[in-house]
Amino acid sequence: MQHYKPAYVTNVDVLTYAGNIANLDGVVEEHGERYEFFKADIANTDLMDALMTEHRFYAVINFAAESHVDRSINDPLNFIHTNVIGTSVLLDCARRHGVQRFIQISTDEVYGSLGLTGKFSEQSPLDPSSPYSSSKAGADLLVLASHRTYGQEVLVTRCSNNYGPYQFPEKLIPLMIIKALRDEPLPVYGDGLNVRDWIHVDDHCAAIVATLFEGKPGKVYNFGGDSEMVNLDVVKTILDRLGKPQNLISFVSDRLGHDRRYAIDSSFAQRELDWRPRRSFKEGLDETIQWYIDNQSWWHPLLERTGRY
Repeated sequence: MQHYKPAYVTNVDVLTYAGNIANLDGVVEEHGERYEFFKADIANTDLMDALMTEHRFYAVINFAAESHVDRSINDPLNFIHTNVIGTSVLLDCARRHGVQRFIQISTDEVYGSLGLTGKFSEQSPLDPSSPYSSSKAGADLLVLASHRTYGQEVLVTRCSNNYGPYQFPEKLIPLMIIKALRDEPLPVYGDGLNVRDWIHVDDHCAAIVATLFEGKPGKVYNFGGDSEMVNLDVVKTILDRLGKPQNLISFVSDRLGHDRRYAIDSSFAQRELDWRPRRSFKEGLDETIQWYIDNQSWWHPLLERTGRY
């Protein structure tokens, strides 16, 4: 499945602040007429209906989301629009137009926070802590209800923190790499001892392909990288790799409702889908740091455009 090439892909993206058309450089040249980009809001029913009328899609994979927790605290309505209404529109359109499979890409944050031990399984209760995770939990429930109500062939995936190349620099790892490269203070929330499980984007993509072809309708699949790390340790590792002093770390006021620990139990997905994470966090982080060093021409324009960093 790692060499899977779909017959045809339509990429729908409204290109918000985090969207970057440069991420698609070379895709058209490589895939030719098998690839199409369509700029649109997934919450626009008329546009989604028109698109699904024009094409006979086998599957809809809903990656689209507002995903930055801080932004959700400041502006929850944007997250409800895209994550809840947008998911509902896509789901309903897919059902009306006979799309065979609908894959909802979700997050471990819908489960809330863990203590010092234990991991989230697919049976863990939903206990979201932020407008972001609440909007994702609501979308997941709409998707699963569509299976129960209409028999729609849906699947939900929930993964731990992604990292890798091309990640917008508001997320922890790219933000810390870029600030370290610029010798700027690295802001760390609270005491920095919050724990996250990290999964490389390539492992996550492989998990989604496995779900698309091997997943059972109506099921939830958890994907993690088996790489739990304290946030402060991640930041210190980045500084060490770049040869930067640790006094660049700047502790800032903690995020509202900041979940203390996430950890994913992927054993069900590994059994059912014959999937497992391949990339160690050390290897993946080293490669990611090098990518941001080698691709400053990619992230410099993002900093200028947003004016935030």
